[in-house]
This record gives sequence, C-alpha cells and structure tokens, in this order.
Amino acid sequence: MEHYNMNLTLKVWKQKNSNSKGSFETYPVKGISSEMSFLEMFDVLNEQLISSGKEPIAFDHDCREGICGACSMYIDGRAHGPWSKNTVCQLHMRAFKDGDTIVVEPWRAAAFPVLKDLVVDRSAFDRIIQAGGFISVNTGNAVDANALPIDKKDADTSFNAASCIGCGACVAACKNSSAMLFVSAKVSQLALLPQGKPERESRVLNMVAQMDKEGFGNCTNTYACEAECPKGISVANIARMNREYLKAGLSTES
Repeated sequence: MEHYNMNLTLKVWKQKNSNSKGSFETYPVKGISSEMSFLEMFDVLNEQLISSGKEPIAFDHDCREGICGACSMYIDGRAHGPWSKNTVCQLHMRAFKDGDTIVVEPWRAAAFPVLKDLVVDRSAFDRIIQAGGFISVNTGNAVDANALPIDKKDADTSFNAASCIGCGACVAACKNSSAMLFVSAKVSQLALLPQGKPERESRVLNMVAQMDKEGFGNCTNTYACEAECPKGISVANIARMNREYLKAGLSTES
C-alpha cells in the first residue's frame, strides 16, 4: 500500500463543559502520514497546540485497540468515521486524502452530556448495567467449561451479543438517541445462557426502566445503530429484548 503525507483542515467541536456553549474551531495540520491512526493525528495536533501555548483538544481514549469503546467521536457525520465495523482508534489516515476538511464532533445525545470538547459522560450505560446486567452466583472455584451443556447456536448468539463494547455509537447514530441496541445486547447475552435465566424477567424490566430514566429515546427501526456499530451487533437483539420484556410483563401481572 502506497504511503503518503497529507495536509488537512480539522473542524473540531470545542466546549468547556456541559453548561457552556460550544462551537467549531478550525485547525490546519500538515505532514500527516497515511499510516497514522486517527488518534495519533490528534496527538500530533495537540503537541503543536501545547508547543504554541494553546489549550489541547480533550478527547477520550484508552486501549487504542478497538476493545474499550472509549474513543467516541463523530467524524464527518458518521459515528467512528468512514470505515464500517471500526472504532476511531482503528481508523487510519489513509481513509482520507490530501486537502480534506474533516469535521469532528462528540456524541450528540441528552443522556451523554459533554464533559469537555470531544469527551462525553457515558455513565448512563454503567447505571443501566447496574440495574440488571449481571447474574447472581456463589463465588468460588471456576466450574469446568463443559459442566453446563449449552446449544452451540445459543452460545454463538450470546457471544456475538457479548462483543458489544459499550461505546455508544448506536446512540449517536440514532435520530432518537435510542440505547435499545446496547441494552438488548446486554439482555440477550445473559437471557440465552442457563446462568442468566433465573433473573431474566427482573433483568429486562429493570434495565429498560433505567434506560427510560436516563433519557434515551425509543427505537423506530431505522437500523442506523446496526449500520454504525463497530462490532456489528444485530438489531435482532432488539426484537429478542422486546419479546423478553413482553413475557416478563405478562408473568409479573399474573
């Protein structure tokens, strides 16, 4: 693959905190290698800003391997940028060309208030997990892997749902700022396994209630969440969660 350098113009959202008004600021960056990651490009820009006595751009990151879900940026109108099934930290500058203008924003959702610049508070997801995204078991030695026979189809479906990294791209991509894909993935990964079945009714009721409490919107089946999810989580999980919710509601009424 051909290596090349490029000069770019960045329009980056700057905002002091959730209570202040934000605006776009323009930054020229020169000599960016096509082999850099998107976050490395931001590192270069921040070094230039610090050297010139200006405030660097705040952005969230951690693993830089597409695992943690921290690097939440809305790039040129798409969550995580132009590549499909990809996080920002895995996005490389060869996705752009010399002379491009790149617009970078934080996640836009009432439930994800901006902390500073491109950093948003996603603790709403943590509170949803606290509401029911767990199983209650006695601790001790780990049991044998084959102690509980599980149908392979269920195991695979559960594993696929469990690959959700909680980045929030589904919320950012949705016109309603719905967290249904995230919540349904967490409900599905446990509802499909024997360990999650004893609490499946209370789990889905509590997690959906907490989701609504946090101010997320509802799902209107636009499938934007699945299209932008870096792990390719299927909207079939939303249908499964709706079935779980309906069954749980009927059983509690009876």
